[in-house]
Amino acid sequence: MDRIAITGGRPLEGEIPISGAKNSAIKLMAASLLTDAPLRLTNMPRLADTRFLGRLLERLGARVVELEGDQGAETILHTPEIVSALAPYDLVRQMRASFNVLGPLIARTGQAKVSLPGGCAIGARPVDLHLKALEALGATIDLHEGYVYAQAPRGLKGATIKFPFVSVGATEHTLLAAVLADGETVLENAACEPEITDLADCLIAMGAKVEGAGTPTIRVMGVAKLHGATHRVVPDRIETGAFACAAAIAGGEVTLTNTRADYIRALVDKMTAAGVEITETNDGLTIKRNGARLKGVDIETEPYPGFATDLQAPFMALMTLADGESVIRETIFENRFMHVPELTRLGADISVQGGEARVRGVAGLTGAQVMATDLRASISLVIAGLAAKGETVVNRVYHLDRGFERLEQKLSACGAQIRRIRGSEGGDED
Repeated sequence: MDRIAITGGRPLEGEIPISGAKNSAIKLMAASLLTDAPLRLTNMPRLADTRFLGRLLERLGARVVELEGDQGAETILHTPEIVSALAPYDLVRQMRASFNVLGPLIARTGQAKVSLPGGCAIGARPVDLHLKALEALGATIDLHEGYVYAQAPRGLKGATIKFPFVSVGATEHTLLAAVLADGETVLENAACEPEITDLADCLIAMGAKVEGAGTPTIRVMGVAKLHGATHRVVPDRIETGAFACAAAIAGGEVTLTNTRADYIRALVDKMTAAGVEITETNDGLTIKRNGARLKGVDIETEPYPGFATDLQAPFMALMTLADGESVIRETIFENRFMHVPELTRLGADISVQGGEARVRGVAGLTGAQVMATDLRASISLVIAGLAAKGETVVNRVYHLDRGFERLEQKLSACGAQIRRIRGSEGGDED
């Protein structure tokens, strides 16, 4: 099993290009099931998660072609016909978001058998909102032996669906199904994340009629058929925020390109309050810190445009070296402080009670062996390692490979001393 070794204490200088958004790309890939024409996605990230979903889509009947185009990495997905409406457990379990093939399969074929995604390291993350929304659209849902059996032989029907709480996954999944439903669908209390808008823009390019994406109320007028399209994936705001924290903790000056500062406005505001100098550019932002100690700042995770739960762990790593105490409240997912014990192995002073973590800044961190527990926790350990004295070795980096493209290369290009240790070099640390 691969590991990543970091020797800390080196400031970062240079540029880091931000990849296309993982959380958007995988939903856009699922949208390809809605049409028998090719969907061409540009600015595509090359990640373990996109590869997992590509294999599942191929099993369902898609042809998935990856290539390098004029606008960078591209993926062309073409599903002339659905050859199987079965998404088996052995594929769905590898990535929860693959469950989102359920809605497109029902919308296009009137039936689907999709494995429930199972447990998740950062909490239960139930799919009941997804299933209730599909039922509201007229699907018959039956749960049996770990699978969802769904049928809508006469097609889906438009409906008004009010989510009891904001859910990005349920909003996206319902949108994917509603575009081919008969009549109007209204989604109330919908998520407003940029990835929702990106999915809607892609569906509109394919011929869907969607209004209000990016607001709490989305209206969809169903159409009989979608066509092919070309769509550029939006920048990854979580990768943007993580590298911003990395640059701030290491010191120096780093410009993040191919991204948008407004996607991480809540983080930018908190980093600025902590003493980081941030300048917006035409295609991104520049992070600068001259070595002065940062100030402790409190955060509370919220749905977009609030502070993203996926940036809570990177920001906590940054606060481990701030002057004073920071209070970090997690309101989105339970069990999302699993990085805390690993950060304390590096010398951080953090205590957790319920959904609240208190981070008391220390003068310095010291390298150690640490273990990644999930995607967002793992990047926090890399960030802390950039500032820790000596060598930090992060185990279980397959979590990182799910969501960060060419991590070592991007940081090395800015002066970080970071390398990947292949599984054969020293054995399995799991």
